[in-house]
Amino acid sequence: MLKIILAIVIFSVIVIIHELGHFLLAKRAGICVEEFAIGIGPTLFGIQRGETKYSIKCLPFGGCCMMLGEDGEDSDPRAFGNKSALARFSVIFAGPLFNFILAFFLALFVVGIGGADPAVIGKVSEGSAAYEAGLREGDTILRMDGSRIYNFREIRLYNFIHTEDPAVEITYKREGKKDKVMVNRHEENGSYMLGVSMAPNQDVGILGTIKYSFLEVRYQIKSTLVSLKYLVSGRASLNDMSGPVGIVNMIGDTYEKTIVHGVKVAALSLLSFAILLSANLGVMNLLPFPALDGGRLVFIVLEMIRRKRMSPDKEGMIHFAGLVVLLAFMVFVMANDIRNIFF
Repeated sequence: MLKIILAIVIFSVIVIIHELGHFLLAKRAGICVEEFAIGIGPTLFGIQRGETKYSIKCLPFGGCCMMLGEDGEDSDPRAFGNKSALARFSVIFAGPLFNFILAFFLALFVVGIGGADPAVIGKVSEGSAAYEAGLREGDTILRMDGSRIYNFREIRLYNFIHTEDPAVEITYKREGKKDKVMVNRHEENGSYMLGVSMAPNQDVGILGTIKYSFLEVRYQIKSTLVSLKYLVSGRASLNDMSGPVGIVNMIGDTYEKTIVHGVKVAALSLLSFAILLSANLGVMNLLPFPALDGGRLVFIVLEMIRRKRMSPDKEGMIHFAGLVVLLAFMVFVMANDIRNIFF
């Protein structure tokens, strides 16, 4: 039961922060917010404060910030559609932006307490590709074929992405001096390996914590984009995706596997998972698909270019159609989650 509660709390906070971004920027722009809700489905509890109803829904997966005139025409000057394109853009973009901001602040705790993982080699296996090329313990990898490397995990991500050629040029630093070496990676279980392991996390100080917190968010955004690329290209399948049910299960598994090592380890692991989820939600919502924030931003950008807005009713119908598709897709993903958990 505890792991389910933890999962619901983490998931709910991430969604609330997203909707809070929309809410705060809407209020700042003078837009009438009709309802700010936590969760989805029938309302369990609601209270009216001024023009806005604040609600708690029965299902804790999601939330909404319902603005007057968001998907249709309305003569009220405080309606969403009657505000400038720039004001509407800021309101829509604020949701994903707040997710990235949340991920950054969570990373401050993770890096500040648990340390950073710069791309420093902790150990080089004898006979490995890295060892044969001359890389040694303590070397810092700076680039792989021109791709800038900041975190050790980016080495693994690079090896996962680039499988067309085992050879890779690595720029590294040793005792303050930079050098380059060509490494012919060894193949193992369908992917290439350097044969190096990560050094223990480092305490990087206040400025380093800020730097590596930004880099943590950058890494999570990058890995999310890579996952989307593989989904589109067919390298990953829809069965590899997880929805709310799968996420709850993964959060629960993370808690159970780490709590045996102490509360601190479990807390840092859950915060790291929350960083991944928040950055992932920010990226996914920026996809240019109707009903998503990215789809709405596309219409606003087109309006800025054309200097003429599409009929709000027609745009609303397009977003409604997109919503139907997204809901159907969510049902498929949830069914897949349940199948993977119980079968």
